Amino acid sequence: MGVTDGEWSRFLAERPEINEVNFWRPSSANAFRVLSPGEPFFFKSHYPENRIVGGGVYSGFARLRASEAWALYGEGNGASSLELMRARINHYRREGISPREDPVIGCVLLRDVRFFSVHQRMRPPVDFASNIVQGKSYDLGSVADIYYFQGLISQLLGQEVNVDDSRTWHRPGAVYGDRRLTPQRLGQTAFKAVVLTAYEGHCAITGSKIRPVLQAAHVKPLPAGGEHRLDNGILLRSDVHTLFDRGYLGLDSKHRLLVSSRLRDEFGNGEQYYRQAGKQIRLPDRRADRPNAKFLEWHADVVFRG
Repeated sequence: MGVTDGEWSRFLAERPEINEVNFWRPSSANAFRVLSPGEPFFFKSHYPENRIVGGGVYSGFARLRASEAWALYGEGNGASSLELMRARINHYRREGISPREDPVIGCVLLRDVRFFSVHQRMRPPVDFASNIVQGKSYDLGSVADIYYFQGLISQLLGQEVNVDDSRTWHRPGAVYGDRRLTPQRLGQTAFKAVVLTAYEGHCAITGSKIRPVLQAAHVKPLPAGGEHRLDNGILLRSDVHTLFDRGYLGLDSKHRLLVSSRLRDEFGNGEQYYRQAGKQIRLPDRRADRPNAKFLEWHADVVFRG
C-alpha cells in the first residue's frame, strides 16, 4: 500500500483506458522487493483525505532514466508530458535536477489498474500511521483483518474474491486480451522494463549497451504459450533478437551460446557468433531472474536450427 501523489492519481483516474502505469519514485537508491509479480498494490492518498483511491497488480520493479520511463509508459507515468514528469521528480528530490540531467528513478510497475469513485474509497487499516510517507506492506497470511483486504481486492477486480490466508494471493493475468479483438499482450511494457534492468542495459550476447537498439526477447514467445515472466526474457540487440527468434542462435540449459551451422551455410557469415559458441552469456545477478531451463529446452527443441 503506497502513499500516492495527488496529481499523479487524479491524472490517471481521469484516463481509465491506461491499463499499465509507473508508480515512480524520485530516487532509485532502494530497490522494491516487497511484492512478487501478480500481488496487489494499493494507492493511499495523503492526509487529510486519507483514503484508498485505487490500486493495481504488481508487475515488477525497474531502474530507468526518466526519458526511458516516458518512452515506455508515456502518460502512464501520471503526467501529460516528459517535461511535467520531470517537474514532479524535481519537486520531490532534495537537491533537484539540472535542465540537462536525465535522472534515474525507481519504477514500481503495475497492470490492471483501477481507481475508485469517491463513495468507494475506504479508510486505510488502523495501523497505517499518519507519518508513513512511502508505504506499508501487509502479509495476508497473518494479517488480523483478512476481510478488509478481501473486500479491497474484490473492489479492485470488480468481482468477489476469496482470499486464502494460508498462502500468498496473486493474480496470474492473461497472456492476451479479448480474443475477439486484435490480440494485445498484457504486461508487455513492464516486461521490457524489468528485463532491461535485470541485464543492466547490456545485450546478453554481444554486450552492447546502446539502449535504443536493445529489445526484451521472449525465450518462449506468447503465441506458443509463453508468458511475460522475467525468467522467460533475455535482453538482446535488435539484430541478435531476430537471429534468436529465427533459430540461428540459441542457449543450452547452462546458458551457453548455441550457434547454428546454417548461419554460415546460408549467409556465409556469423564468425563473431561462432567465436562465442559454447561460452556462457551475460546473465542477471539473481539466479531466479535468469532464463528458465524449461523455456531454453523448448527453444532448443522447437526453434533452434541445429
